[in-house]
Amino acid sequence: MTFWGRSYGVMVFRSPTLKKNIWWKESFQETPWVYEEGLKKLLADGWNITGVVIDGKRGVAQVFERYGIPVQYCQFHQVKTITKYLTRHPQTEAAQELRTLALTLKDAMEEQFRTNLAAWFEKHKAFLHERSVTPYKKRGWEYTHRRVRAAYRSLQQNCSRLFTYQRYPQYNIPNTTNTLDGMFSQIKNRLAVHRGLRRDRRYKMIAAILNGRE
Repeated sequence: MTFWGRSYGVMVFRSPTLKKNIWWKESFQETPWVYEEGLKKLLADGWNITGVVIDGKRGVAQVFERYGIPVQYCQFHQVKTITKYLTRHPQTEAAQELRTLALTLKDAMEEQFRTNLAAWFEKHKAFLHERSVTPYKKRGWEYTHRRVRAAYRSLQQNCSRLFTYQRYPQYNIPNTTNTLDGMFSQIKNRLAVHRGLRRDRRYKMIAAILNGRE
């Protein structure tokens, strides 16, 4: 899903193998229910969905997994999340090593990556458990390195879906949402020269682009 402002977005399902957008809808919120609506429509129309790639919105993976569809979490978005927490130039050794490890995702095999992540945790667990006194909080303390902890937790929690594409080589599942991100960039670039369009006209133009008619 991509947004214009905070309250208007368009949900898109795209087939990377066909290079074709196969379902889309206006939506004012990105919720699992909108994803399920699109999934049900495509299944009812006879589509055979062998896997999906998502960008990590909470609750979305479970929508597809309930239908037995393998879910790949976009590795590019995972690296963006790590960078959000650690920045591009982290200062501590633990943060530097964790970001370096995250940057190996695109070339890593699952077992080796899990081994390396576990080794990183063992090396830096004392650092992660450091606490700072915070009298203004009820418990009187907080973890000192909360952003590093958050980055590690993100990798740990998403790991089971970061290598789905390797478990199903027969389906040629991409490891990123790049094909869809490129489509969103194309739409926004075209709409940039038509600022001020009414919502209905904007959606009509978006739909035309998604349908390959413009």
